[in-house]
Amino acid sequence: MTFNGYFSDGNELADKEVFDAIRSELTRQQDQIELIASENFASKEVIAALGCVMTNKYAEGYPSRRYYSGCSCVDVAENIAIERVCKLFNCKYANVQPHSGAQANLSVFYALMSPGDTFLGMGLDMGGHLTHGATPTISGKWFKSISYGINEDGLIDYDNVQKLAEEHNPKLILAGASSYSRKIDFKRFREIADSVGAYLFVDIAHYAGLVVAGLYPSPMEHAHVVSSTTHKTLRGPRGGIILTNDEVLAKKINSAVFPGVQGGPQMHSIAAKAVAFGEALRPEFKEYAKKVLENSIAMAKRLKENGLDIVSGKTECHMSIVDLTKLSVTGKIASLELEEAGITCNKNAIPFDKLPPTKTSGIRIGSAAMSTRNFGVSEFQKIADMIYTVLSNYGKSGYDDLRQRVRGEALELCRAYPLYK
Repeated sequence: MTFNGYFSDGNELADKEVFDAIRSELTRQQDQIELIASENFASKEVIAALGCVMTNKYAEGYPSRRYYSGCSCVDVAENIAIERVCKLFNCKYANVQPHSGAQANLSVFYALMSPGDTFLGMGLDMGGHLTHGATPTISGKWFKSISYGINEDGLIDYDNVQKLAEEHNPKLILAGASSYSRKIDFKRFREIADSVGAYLFVDIAHYAGLVVAGLYPSPMEHAHVVSSTTHKTLRGPRGGIILTNDEVLAKKINSAVFPGVQGGPQMHSIAAKAVAFGEALRPEFKEYAKKVLENSIAMAKRLKENGLDIVSGKTECHMSIVDLTKLSVTGKIASLELEEAGITCNKNAIPFDKLPPTKTSGIRIGSAAMSTRNFGVSEFQKIADMIYTVLSNYGKSGYDDLRQRVRGEALELCRAYPLYK
């Protein structure tokens, strides 16, 4: 198949070594079951835009306010992206230039806080993201980060968030997560923020596609500022966005993104974002999001029926955190063994984990990518059975043959629902 110059064996590139790596990655994506919750498969149209000639154009600044000439065409693309994303999330202002979700979050911090200010964020070990205040990151080094977590039921402890807010008087409260499978009460977070005069900043990187489909609560009416990635459940190119309904904050955010945190925007990526936002505005995207949620629930339910625990008991989004403590396998081993069996996921800490982050007692699984390939409930139930078969038999007699058999089943499933054909 010839597509955009990168998918055809017959299309020679000047750099054969790189082409071979790209071709191998295509084969890997086609032949493995992808359960990494932060990954998805962008459409051919998104990938084509990502590889377009707009990569040649420098466009520091914003539409109609650039520092370079020759920006009339890229202005059109960026304005389309802004218009579409505002319509998607029902907001007034958007910045589509962040190169990633991490840079979007850093830009919000830059706009709303000063070094040394205090903010609350969900602890990394409780389901938060690195950029939510983890010690190794800028968010944990430049600011005083106070972590909140979850209760024994695996749910966000809102009373504790209130208590921490009153105790530390933060400048900002960050809601959102990287490995939390339940719905977040954004209204409650805003009430807590208002009670101490703090900004409410919400990161919906994982949930954005479900939010625009009306399947997960929208934070827009509660948050001062919202950030997201544009891949994951939104199914676009890798990148970030920042949203707000406050004109004053919008100006601060624009200044924080450029020149505060970034230089020239990647206009090819912004064009690809515009394409993805257009796809998400179509009725078909809501049907896709429904499948994502339905499949995620079905996979988690089947794993529980097989005897594994799901953190918080169930999922209400595209991902689940699987507790492996009943099995003689760590998250690290599980992710490696499952990859050998044709299934990719990632090791993940469970709340109050007794193992270090390099090993973990759990894995995180998601339904977004394989739902794009039209896997349905029956396929995700089968995947759950395959996961349990591999992990519950690890180290037992005949394990290698069993794992190889599961790998064959994974390949058979993938071949039944081809990718980029």
